[in-house]
Amino acid sequence: MDLPTLRTERLSLGLVEPSEAGRIATLAGDREVARNTESIPHPYPEPEAETFVERIRQQVGAGAAAVFAVRLADAGEEDGELIGMIGLHPESEHERAGLGYWIGRPYWDRGYATEAGREVIRWGFDERRLRRIYAESFSRNEASCRVLEKLGMRREGVLRSHFRKWDEFVDVVVYGLLRSEWEEEGGG
Repeated sequence: MDLPTLRTERLSLGLVEPSEAGRIATLAGDREVARNTESIPHPYPEPEAETFVERIRQQVGAGAAAVFAVRLADAGEEDGELIGMIGLHPESEHERAGLGYWIGRPYWDRGYATEAGREVIRWGFDERRLRRIYAESFSRNEASCRVLEKLGMRREGVLRSHFRKWDEFVDVVVYGLLRSEWEEEGGG
């Protein structure tokens, strides 16, 4: 699958580049970012980030994932610096995909996750013809839960003590959005 470059008013979403591994290690490896994700370590050594970038590029190339680097949009033709990542992990047989994302802490509280999420959801429903997009968030990550609600996702349930992050078991909140709901809300 070729990953398109998606653009919003303030962001450019495109394929992650190997040269961005160091930035990913720094931003995603921040303790507060890593604390609220399933698989990001803290600290995040750059060689692990390099392996992550290589794996993502292979998954995208094979059509197994659609993971976008979230970059600030420059006024010129070049994309700006990476501030996070967002992606869809399709389950084609079921016409659904899981949505996952993180934004670096220096860029929190500016609406970037919501802006990127809207565009990726639009692309997933319009271009990939998904029937359902779902997401999971640790219940303690109230900001992420708010983002998912702003995206029009409905809270579907809580998986209690579902995931171990470091030495703590955390509850996971499940959200979902159907294409029909998104179209009814004016997304389609």
